[in-house]
Amino acid sequence: MTIDNTNTNYAIELKGICKSFGTVKANDNIDLTVRFGEILALLGENGSGKTTLMNMLSGIYHPDGGSIYVDGNEVSIQSPEDAKRLGIGMVHQHFKLVDVMTAADNITLGGKGGLFVKKDRFKEIKELSEKYSFELDPEKLVMNMSVSEKQTVEILKLMYNGARILILDEPTAVLTPQETEKLFDILRNMKKEGCAIIIITHKLNEVMSISDRVTILHKGKSVQTVNTAETNPNELTELMVGHPMQLSIRRVECEKGENILHVHNLTLENSDGAEVIKKLSFDLYEGEILGVAGVAGSGQKELCEAIAGLYPIKKGAVLYRDMNIEGKTPREIIDLGISMSFIPEDRLGMGLAASLDIVDNMMLKTYRDKKGIFVDRVTAEELANKVVEELEVKTPDVHTPVRQLSGGNVQKVLLGREIAADPSVIITAYAVRGLDINSSYTIYDALNEQKERGVGVLFIGEDLDVMLELCDRIMVLCHGQCSGIVEAKETTKEYLGLLMTASVTEGENDEQ
Repeated sequence: MTIDNTNTNYAIELKGICKSFGTVKANDNIDLTVRFGEILALLGENGSGKTTLMNMLSGIYHPDGGSIYVDGNEVSIQSPEDAKRLGIGMVHQHFKLVDVMTAADNITLGGKGGLFVKKDRFKEIKELSEKYSFELDPEKLVMNMSVSEKQTVEILKLMYNGARILILDEPTAVLTPQETEKLFDILRNMKKEGCAIIIITHKLNEVMSISDRVTILHKGKSVQTVNTAETNPNELTELMVGHPMQLSIRRVECEKGENILHVHNLTLENSDGAEVIKKLSFDLYEGEILGVAGVAGSGQKELCEAIAGLYPIKKGAVLYRDMNIEGKTPREIIDLGISMSFIPEDRLGMGLAASLDIVDNMMLKTYRDKKGIFVDRVTAEELANKVVEELEVKTPDVHTPVRQLSGGNVQKVLLGREIAADPSVIITAYAVRGLDINSSYTIYDALNEQKERGVGVLFIGEDLDVMLELCDRIMVLCHGQCSGIVEAKETTKEYLGLLMTASVTEGENDEQ
């Protein structure tokens, strides 16, 4: 099963790479190789050191020890410019584009010849696009692009500037199934042209589909490298987390209760007066998980904030048990006893105070429950310990500042605090975004437990496979409108992808 790396024609070879941040060893004596004409998947739990390792290849960090070889030559990569000169480029999860510029401007910005040397650049971009089967309008403004188009610009920008070695960090996180397959076709074309590609991802089905080999990291160490054709998702999961795991999500069958949340003809506008949600209507019932799918920017965030009292409603109504909560502040909503909990997309923005420890973050939600002038830290500490134990939060103790926790553990603290408030409705916005398998399944189990208690759960997510297994119904948003609400057990990922791009409307396809 272990690869015999006798072929020395490596695009990248890492030997004994070490990197520490204070007392934390992010990378501990890691070895890794990738060949030209190969796609390597990099797997590991949150905090296993994947992104740190790739940041050293792209020049953001510098290793404390070990050696880096590019095309057989030992190199020192001190900056992103060094990486660029060596033909290494990285597409990060958060795109680094200038919204007010065109695709062509972004592709040539900071590259060969500079932005204002425009001669032949459209021809070069077109030739490059045709070579790898990219679809792109070079004169389109980035602000008017879909997520998939922006990703295309990022990749083309690297290729235009001579990258032969590409690193993609969670490239399919916000793509539809159709967009993902289109991206994979492009990557396969790039592989045929001799590019070396490294993909960081948590989606095992995609690993099996696109990669030639898989390198697994665990607690900062390289565990093993295997041929994709000789492994399976269960084995990869066991190598990642250190023990066997059941990969199917438990769908709890509950009797649907009363209508707990009714949204009627909801219309929301952004600061420019553009409608981000248009006449949206749906119901959420007790003991139900209602999924909300859609490409990024379809109004998911604004919908969550409007229900939680954080976004002004232009038209329509939000009713909780027939009580109109429009115009109420978040605190007024809580004081009414509505018990609505909101787990935001930005966990360290609106959700938690990064500089405070876990106990103090619990108190941010509970301090108003106590009478008198004294703050009850004992109860908050008991609650913090309960959350840490039940959700398996990896932390030295409950007095550790939240900013020192990994992303998965921050997410668990946030979810645990919201559940501890004994809500009737939980709104989760991207609750497992970027989380490893172990952390994700802990959160799925916690949401299922709330469903069994009769809580209504609004689950805004990105992974359609997860939504099909976890949710009872799925509502699809496209450009702020509902393009369909379907029973999860009776639909397919491909049909949801069509609804997400308005390629079909609900009921149009009998094979859903």
